[in-house]
Formats: sequence, C-alpha cells, structure tokens
Amino acid sequence: MGGANIPKPGEISLAHRGVLFLDEFPEFGTRVLEVMRQPMEDKVVTISRAKGLLTFLANFQLIAAMNPCPCSFYGDTQKPCTCTHALVTKYQKQISGPLLDRIDIHIEVPRVDYEKLRGDRVGEPSECIRARVQAARDIQTKRFGVRRLPTSAQSQATLHSVICNADMRVGEIRQFCKLPPDGQSLMRAAMTHLHLPARAYHRILKLARTYLARCEEIQPVHLAEALQYCPRLMLS
Repeated sequence: MGGANIPKPGEISLAHRGVLFLDEFPEFGTRVLEVMRQPMEDKVVTISRAKGLLTFLANFQLIAAMNPCPCSFYGDTQKPCTCTHALVTKYQKQISGPLLDRIDIHIEVPRVDYEKLRGDRVGEPSECIRARVQAARDIQTKRFGVRRLPTSAQSQATLHSVICNADMRVGEIRQFCKLPPDGQSLMRAAMTHLHLPARAYHRILKLARTYLARCEEIQPVHLAEALQYCPRLMLS
C-alpha cells in the first residue's frame, strides 16, 4: 500500500497501468488482502499523515494464483487430498467474498496430462498474441476517444480517464454495454437465480463487452461467456 514516515508508493502504485501478480494468494494474510479492496475500486490509494493526505495512483491489473488447499491436491483426479474438510474451508476463506467479487475472471487450472507435456505441438507465438491484444486495444482507444495529454495534465486526467473497458464507470457502461431484450432476460435470470451481488452486474457487462469482436451490441452468448467465469462462492 505504501506509507512510512515520508510516504512512498507501495507495490500497487508501482504497478499502476501495469500488472500486479500475487502468487500464493492466501499466504499474504487477511489484513494485507482486505486493504486492497478499496484501491481496486477507486484506482487510487490515500496515505493519511498528521500533515495531510497524499494520494498515489493505483490502477493496476491484478492477477492472483492460489492452491485449492494447503497440500494443493484438493479436487485432483489422480492424487487424494490429505487435508481435512475444515482445513480446506479455513484455507479458502482466507480470501473473503467481497475480495473475490472484485476479481472478474476465475479459472481453475487442472493437472496437465503427461501426453500434453511430451507433445510436439507448438503454442501460439507471442507476436500473434500481441497483435490480437493490440487490435482489441485499438478498438477501445477509438471507442473512448483516448488522446495524449501534455505531461502537466496527465496526473489529473489519469484519475478520471477511461482508456479501456476495465476503466468504464456506470455512465460509460450504460452507453457502451446496452443489452438486447434476450440479453436483458438472461441477465435478469442470472442475477436472480445465481444470487449475484450488485457489484457483479456492471463487472459482467464490462467483461461481456470485452469478449466481443467488432459487433457493437452485447449478445446472450457474450453474457454466458462472462457468467461462467464468476467465482464459485458467488455461484454457490
């Protein structure tokens, strides 16, 4: 978070407009993780001292990784887990529901089969991935009318600028994430039957908007794609 007698930016500010990767997510401790919730919403972190307040920018892309349990084999199809149910529950509850709600995409990574490890198949080159990502960013730059500002104006403008889909606030979501009637029906059913929190509504729309290729209207298939990445705690 930053701080000290003479306040300095912490890791979340040093990762501004970049990626903050936290491995072994539950091992950071509950207090450390919970203080990240507000910066993840506000994109800034404020340090309070006797002489006043100091604000650091903290608009970062959070990527976190964790094992399902202390022994790491809970849910594995080949090796049994040695942890008790109470221990697994305690370990997973290190990550609170409100913090999970702020992470848009949840993916379970299963064991990699030996045949895949020994295979000769070559993965997609980084250049191709970069070109695809850049094409998506170019669409968003055009959508939000992003323009370069003089250095003196960048700090103030960055607090409220919308550069990509993740930066959208309620106003931009209403403008750029409109749903057709069948999409509204699917979203209404998801919010009702899956008991999703209010915060999830706008996050799902932003995620569905990101899945689009070049069409401007979010379709039910895009909503369904976004909904499948909701955390299990939200879907239970």
